Amino acid sequence: MQNDRHDRSSSDVATGQKRVHSSALQLGPRKKPTTQDPLVHHGRHFGRSAHAFCNIQTLVTNGLLLMCEDEEQESTTAAERQEYMVFRELLRLAPGLEARLMGSSEGEVVTTAELVIRSHNFIQRGASGARADDTKGMKSAIIDWITPKGQSLNPHIPRNNKSGRGFNHERTGALLCPAGLDWSNAETRNKLVNGQIQVAGDQWPVFLYANYSYNPEDPWNGLLRSGLLISAFKHIFTSPSSVDQEPKATRSGNARIHGMRSVTKASIAYVATQARFALTSAQVFSRTDLVTDSERFYNSILELLFDPDEKEEVDQLLLWWNRQVFPLYADIERVPSKNSALARIRQKRAENRDRDNISDVVE
Repeated sequence: MQNDRHDRSSSDVATGQKRVHSSALQLGPRKKPTTQDPLVHHGRHFGRSAHAFCNIQTLVTNGLLLMCEDEEQESTTAAERQEYMVFRELLRLAPGLEARLMGSSEGEVVTTAELVIRSHNFIQRGASGARADDTKGMKSAIIDWITPKGQSLNPHIPRNNKSGRGFNHERTGALLCPAGLDWSNAETRNKLVNGQIQVAGDQWPVFLYANYSYNPEDPWNGLLRSGLLISAFKHIFTSPSSVDQEPKATRSGNARIHGMRSVTKASIAYVATQARFALTSAQVFSRTDLVTDSERFYNSILELLFDPDEKEEVDQLLLWWNRQVFPLYADIERVPSKNSALARIRQKRAENRDRDNISDVVE
């Protein structure tokens, strides 16, 4: 046996081969660190704040065509203008993307097409990854938000299992009940439970309303202003710990990382879609799922928020949201606190300026 080992060793030396020693007690060589394309990082924020379900490849292709055309924007349809606006937002959120896309000459059409496809893959990977992370995180967190303080849900809802949610549970069923229907009505509740009433994506649940109260005579009153939506937004964009107004996170939230200082219409629609899915009994988030109808739900909210006829109400809604989640970035000029050092500095500067002006007049 010793001779066999010697023969193998001699053979290795003769052939110039180096033996590879493997042992269960060794980790082996380290893997080389992989570098992620920055577009994946930007894609995560794009999906959350600009558009969650768009076809990136078509968006970029159509956007490039519009950028190269000399036609006025007025000649395009409203849908095309909104699509182009989303494209411009993508370029803003992904520094360097425009230069990469526009860097090819007319003779490099194929190269440009390939670049569009690669860009689509990276951005889509980021958007899909962020959506999956948010869905997973909100699955358990939302149970805390819908449980009354100091109480427990009856029956108990597991944090990692969704089968008991949706219309199968009194609490989640009441929140998901379409505005205009009465969950307390036994017949209505039974029809929702057994599926006799199919809820389409554009039939908005009552949890979108402040205090979960809907007034059919004033349907804008409280719309998209519920505490549940605020919690969902903070969980995704600021930090999970900020939901309770007791920041404990050691890392910057998604909003700060991406320089987000105000809410967007799409971000409101996104958190509403995530919260709605978390309340349902559906196990897998799918844009084409006709039961949850998530894509239709998301788009129906965007349609309202981008409707020019609703601009006054939407502007008020956005101002309200910014005051809730971005209080330091109000759209009005902030006045320094009275008696603060900053206020005193500005006061002294004004006094010195007035004194200098008087001296100039006397001279």
